[in-house]
Amino acid sequence: MSSSLRRGALAASAIAFSAAALSACGAGNNSQTLEIKPDNAATSVGDIKVQNATVITQPDLTSTGPAVVSATIFNTGTEPETLQSIIVAGTGKTAELHATKTQPLTIPGGGRLILGGKDNASAVLGSSREAVQDGNAQKVTFTFSRAGDVSLRAFVVPAESYFTGWGPSAVPSATASASASSSASASVSGAPAAGSTASGSAKAGKKNKGSASATPSDSASQSTNAG
Repeated sequence: MSSSLRRGALAASAIAFSAAALSACGAGNNSQTLEIKPDNAATSVGDIKVQNATVITQPDLTSTGPAVVSATIFNTGTEPETLQSIIVAGTGKTAELHATKTQPLTIPGGGRLILGGKDNASAVLGSSREAVQDGNAQKVTFTFSRAGDVSLRAFVVPAESYFTGWGPSAVPSATASASASSSASASVSGAPAAGSTASGSAKAGKKNKGSASATPSDSASQSTNAG
């Protein structure tokens, strides 16, 4: 590259950087324009438009919990359309669709359906960590009553940052499970202990009750922990 071209490129970069800096200052530090949101998949077939389609997994890579499909679906026609199924390629599973009072799966003409997020309809995929991996762009097929199949490739992302509120609603909590397990174990093993105190006057019976309480306490703890 000649020196004149190099100087021109540097000048253009400097101007672009200055413009970006001025825009950021004008928007303010807390402006929503500073939020970085990834470009998500969108497509349309007939009267159906699917936008912001994303497969959102558990934030913990070791979790075997469910994933969800998030999207906004518009019906630009005059006839109602019903979302019948969603399939993510490679999983061999059909998502479980759940409507809400405010978000039925039938989209009226000129209406929309939001999948994912609080109080919205949901599309849940069972444990598919091996088939649905973060960073992939996987084919997702939406099937409608009138439009038929509408397919696109959607990014797979964990329920973190911007996607936290759109991810799986039931995220397993190791702390909560451990607390529930220890509480259950304590309550089960505590009952025989109270019985042995009450029989303190009969020394021979006290020893037998203590040994007998060990077996149900251990097995109960194991079944609780297993659950």
